[in-house]
Amino acid sequence: MKELFKLFSGGLIQYLLLYWTLIAVVSLTDIRYLNLIATMRPDCQDNKEDKSMAQNPEKTTVDPAEVEKFNALAALWWDAKGPFWPLHRLNILRIDYIKSKLCHHYGRDVAAIAPLSGLKVLDIGCGGGILSESMAALGAEVKGIDVVERNIEIARAHCDSQPFEVEYQCIRAEDIEQSGEQYDVVLNMEVVEHVADLSLFMRSANQLVREGGVHFIATINRNPLAWIVAIIGAEYILRWLPKGTHQYSKLVKPEELHSLLAADQLEIRDEVGVQVNPFNKQMAIVPFTGVNYMLYATK
Repeated sequence: MKELFKLFSGGLIQYLLLYWTLIAVVSLTDIRYLNLIATMRPDCQDNKEDKSMAQNPEKTTVDPAEVEKFNALAALWWDAKGPFWPLHRLNILRIDYIKSKLCHHYGRDVAAIAPLSGLKVLDIGCGGGILSESMAALGAEVKGIDVVERNIEIARAHCDSQPFEVEYQCIRAEDIEQSGEQYDVVLNMEVVEHVADLSLFMRSANQLVREGGVHFIATINRNPLAWIVAIIGAEYILRWLPKGTHQYSKLVKPEELHSLLAADQLEIRDEVGVQVNPFNKQMAIVPFTGVNYMLYATK
């Protein structure tokens, strides 16, 4: 019972705080926000997405609308106070999590200067290279890929001034898979909720993990609470992210990832939630996975 209370309260505190914040803000805003929320409720989003998918039957993981969206924001990747500030803060949290799990899995000293030395890492959807550079700084041999050419240009330019190297390439995960390449570590962070074909994407990403390798995934759950917090709250009320960053129907439930990982013989080793305090914007790892969550699996 004590563990159940800890699990529930760990996430509940976050969402009660955010709920109170939303109520306070909405009460001071134009009635148009209420109309907006009504038209964005999950059932409306699901219908819109179904129609969109029906009109785009091509088998590809790339969503042109997502490419256009991130291309427009590419120059701001390394602005820690700009629209990607959540990723900069999240990166601090997730790099510690990833380093800890990899050192345990591969028997490395977590206190070493370069604990990931010699590990081949693929960062799928690398964006401007925030996570790729952090992994390279820990000694890993990193390749970052993205389908937005402008993102790759920004990542390469930023890495030029760093004391390590990262290989960047504008290419899809399924194209890398077809080349036969495999990696000790595949990072699939904040990507699955933006792809056009989740099953195809996950099948390709899973094949990129070598036998005995590790696959990390981070994304947003799909449920009414996640819709309120991650979309209405973060994008339209608090404006932490650009409006339209996420579509409700493209969010992914943990059990959906579990099934897709198991289909390629990957076993879940850990799954945690990420809590965001709406007042100081600090992030923390918690047991509650109802909104933001991370997991890792081994092959």
